[in-house]
Amino acid sequence: MVAMLAVDSERRRTLTAYPFGDAAGDRRLHQRVKVAVLGRYMLSDRREYPCQTVDMSPGGVRLTCAVMGEVGERVVLYLEFIGRIEGVVARQTQGGFAVRLAASARKRDKLASQLTWLANREILGLPEGRSHERIVPDKPMVTLKLENGREVVARLIDISLSGVAIQCPVQPPMGSVVTVGSTPGRLVRFFDGGFGVQFMLPLSPDRFHAGMTL
Repeated sequence: MVAMLAVDSERRRTLTAYPFGDAAGDRRLHQRVKVAVLGRYMLSDRREYPCQTVDMSPGGVRLTCAVMGEVGERVVLYLEFIGRIEGVVARQTQGGFAVRLAASARKRDKLASQLTWLANREILGLPEGRSHERIVPDKPMVTLKLENGREVVARLIDISLSGVAIQCPVQPPMGSVVTVGSTPGRLVRFFDGGFGVQFMLPLSPDRFHAGMTL
């Protein structure tokens, strides 16, 4: 009982620390929270590029990325745990740009709930991607494309909605972007006998089965 009360107390303090309504003295309509999630974005040239969020609110998001968008350019984003959102480039920043989101009131409410969960996840010990169900694929061999363009044959140990454990004769550096089959991801951990890759965007549950192809 004491532990539950402590968590509830921590939850109230945390949620208070991350308001999403109007903030007095803040020029933004929504106060942003620091959340780092992987994703990808599409600019007007219809090409997709990897990115990671720096901070976000229901009204906007700041990205770190390699390819800049022009101010006023339309952007479509696919973010892990968030899904598809869109908007326009509001300003360029060092190492990326900020996006002003175009969303209905209902979508903004949903974003606020998702951001609260993400902001509180570590403090409250909420589940992360590693807790997703994992399956052993029927066809474990896959082509792994490395960041330098090299392709190697690798073996899938298991797959979850958010990532995959891989056994491979080469060891890419931590944080490098790799493509598992046709699914982009980032190397996030090493373990004895292989490494783990987090997908840029979680897999759709309707295609998650032992016979799936990445």
